[in-house]
Amino acid sequence: MKVLIAYYSMYGHIHAMAKAVYDGVREGNGADAEMKRVPETLSREILEKMGAIEAQKAMSHVPLCTTDDLASADAIIFGTPTRYGNMCGQMRQFLDGAGHLWVKDALVGKIASVFTSSGTQHGGQESTILSFHITLLHLGFIIVGLPYSFQGQKRIDEITGGSPYGASTIAGGQGERMPSENELAAARFQGKHVATIAARLFK
Repeated sequence: MKVLIAYYSMYGHIHAMAKAVYDGVREGNGADAEMKRVPETLSREILEKMGAIEAQKAMSHVPLCTTDDLASADAIIFGTPTRYGNMCGQMRQFLDGAGHLWVKDALVGKIASVFTSSGTQHGGQESTILSFHITLLHLGFIIVGLPYSFQGQKRIDEITGGSPYGASTIAGGQGERMPSENELAAARFQGKHVATIAARLFK
């Protein structure tokens, strides 16, 4: 059984969450986990102005994802930063290129799940995941979230991401905050949860 983690990360926050999701997937029913990056759409000049070049270099060892990779996976866990309460443009363009799979019903019945990040505590994390679900439903995916059996999302002793819709992290206005241990635990839980459910269907 193959679980694909398809994500876009500009500064490394989603990349860190993706690694935790990967670890969680590998805990669940012996799934074969694979991390792939959604292709960049911004020019090097723009990335330099945004101060993202070094972070991009640090993630360059992760192979790029194609839409055909979606068809070959049994479950896909998508990671995207929040952009104005929605998925980032890179992810939007990537999914817009999956029309050939939609026409063939190639993704119908596969498991999908979403995790995200935002700069602020109320920066649109929930709306990003929920609006992402609309695209996944059009493509025929079965959506899995982050149930309250992950006790970490009930915490009130610290500021933390995470909701029933999926794991998330708060990056800070300048990207200065990397995922906390609780947020990484949520990502690992989500990865294992998705792999466990996918294994039941795979049988």
